[in-house]
Amino acid sequence: MNRSSARRLHLHRRTSSAATALLVTISLSGCGLTIPADPDGTLNTVTGGELRIGTAPDGDLVRLDDGEPTGSVVDLVDGFAASIHAEAQWTVASEETLVTMLDAGDLDLIAGGITTDTPWVDKAGVTRGYADIEGADGREIVMLVPLGENAFLSSLERFLDEEAGG
Repeated sequence: MNRSSARRLHLHRRTSSAATALLVTISLSGCGLTIPADPDGTLNTVTGGELRIGTAPDGDLVRLDDGEPTGSVVDLVDGFAASIHAEAQWTVASEETLVTMLDAGDLDLIAGGITTDTPWVDKAGVTRGYADIEGADGREIVMLVPLGENAFLSSLERFLDEEAGG
């Protein structure tokens, strides 16, 4: 094969690949599919509704005052809830209990002193780490969401990027 034929073949392959990608995109958009998506509809369910959050005490990030969670992470998540017009409902328990509840669909979000070294990456979706949260003390704090709920995760990360630095 000469150089000219090889170039035409390469161009034909690139054009075919681009056309295939365009066709797939058009087909998916025709089905009403959006990316990122929530297979279980978490973002749609919590927006304008109830956001069920689990937490465990951790220094200044999460404190309990008369049984109610307070602190910098609580303020941050309450702000996220307000931004999506949701009512925040807090549950206080151990991390393991909270992850079990998240996996069972009883929670929408876990927030507290969880760091980027979390062992729960196979059980939950994990946000990027945020070190600029008051009380993080140099740790990169993450939050956990149900696995696969990527639209919800993206919405949370956009909020956290604006409020806690990205």
